[in-house]
Amino acid sequence: MGMEARQRPQEASLGDLFARLTQDMSRLIRQEFQLARREVTDKATDIGKNMGMLAAGGAVAYGGYLFLLGALVYGLISLFALPVWLSFLIVGVLAAVVGFILIQRGIAALKRTQLTPQQTVDTLKEDVAWAKDQTT
Repeated sequence: MGMEARQRPQEASLGDLFARLTQDMSRLIRQEFQLARREVTDKATDIGKNMGMLAAGGAVAYGGYLFLLGALVYGLISLFALPVWLSFLIVGVLAAVVGFILIQRGIAALKRTQLTPQQTVDTLKEDVAWAKDQTT
């Protein structure tokens, strides 16, 4: 562009400066929304993949866990001559305690997952500071 098409900031009128500021802010806001959308989509995709792996792993582990519990019940009956009902009760209580601990750990891990698009929040703060600087 030549000098005639774009004035220097010292020579630009107040209206031109506000028009440029409005255009820059509009472009900046669009870019921030695109960044936020991309960031949230990436996080949701990662969470979806991880949840799928958790579900598949949990199903396979559950099958193995049932066999291990059956073997433990059989071992208690064989080794200690415990009644069948007592063997099942002991194994059931142990399984419930282990399950409770795993559930609590899973809940704690999910609570630590931050869904806020932090990068977007940080850049929006920078944008606000930039806009204030431009208007003073």
